[in-house]
Amino acid sequence: MSIQNIMTNSIYNLFKLKKYFKYIFIITLGLLYYFGIFTHLFELDYYSQFVYPLETDISKCVINAQSGEPNQPPCININVLDYDLLLSNDTKCNGNIHLLVLVKSALNHFDRRRTIRQTWGFENRFSDVPTRTIFILGRSFDTDLENRIKEEHEKYGDIVQYNFVDEYYNNTIKTLNAIKWASTHCNDSRFYFFSDDDMYVSIKNVLRYLRNPTEYPEYLSKEVKGKQSKHNLPSDVVLFTGYVFNSSPLRHQLSKWYVSLSEYPYHMWPPYVTAGAYMLSKTALVKFYYGSSYTKRFRFDDIYLGLLSKKLNIKPLHCEHIYFYKKHYSISGYKYVIASHGYHDSEELLNVWMEQKSNGNA
Repeated sequence: MSIQNIMTNSIYNLFKLKKYFKYIFIITLGLLYYFGIFTHLFELDYYSQFVYPLETDISKCVINAQSGEPNQPPCININVLDYDLLLSNDTKCNGNIHLLVLVKSALNHFDRRRTIRQTWGFENRFSDVPTRTIFILGRSFDTDLENRIKEEHEKYGDIVQYNFVDEYYNNTIKTLNAIKWASTHCNDSRFYFFSDDDMYVSIKNVLRYLRNPTEYPEYLSKEVKGKQSKHNLPSDVVLFTGYVFNSSPLRHQLSKWYVSLSEYPYHMWPPYVTAGAYMLSKTALVKFYYGSSYTKRFRFDDIYLGLLSKKLNIKPLHCEHIYFYKKHYSISGYKYVIASHGYHDSEELLNVWMEQKSNGNA
């Protein structure tokens, strides 16, 4: 082969290789964008640049709203929660209530609700500590399903249903309506426990925790039997507590938790509490209720409550005894468990709760 032919072939192969490199480069960029790696380069720094609508001190807006002052700029209601209340029980919270349990439930989870009523949602589990339980639902276009819900409410009187479509991405609406109902129909309760319907919960440990959140469960071993204080926290305490996360937005476009830069541009979320189970004091609940009017809605409820608490200057208190995953079960291992996720099987929940009750842990 002549030198000229060799040079011609070399040049041809070089152009061919460049063409491949071009395709590889384009594909690589596409993958970096698709999996969110490229997107991270354009995120803003949460710690130095965070702002979120309304871009004002909403604590002042809350104070004005609580005192009945009309909204004036910059306190503009940007999150109107205007959903008709379809089912309720206006006498549910008559009398002094220490703890209101609000369970976010899916419409067709009849078995779960029945088991919760028999176990950790049983009202007045302890005769000296009044509790009430309600189930928060949206609505369906299935007439038969809606009729079953109405029959269930007629039997138990514990369904609170609002007129929004009951689906995953409406969980923030469900949570805000739960807060709204608690604030307007049960505002004399001292504490509020929010939970999903696939949780194991020990109300006994909830009440223990609320007596002394920062030292639970260590303080229990220090108490002298017969001299236990029921209400160690001041009545006006601002408490928002659960399992606290400090994490980054997911930019992977295949994830159901994908968040675009236009939706949230920062590299970190505010500290937030997993939505499976958390607690609010009355003062915190009222602040959340009014504050939500001045905080742009976000489709993930746990993130939204984190944004809301950030805007209200309420720091979430971490509780390691609320498990966002299903904690491995043993009798002794659940002694101080407040809540554990993953109990989809109603029979399993019933068996575990009964065994823990027999051992004095529930």
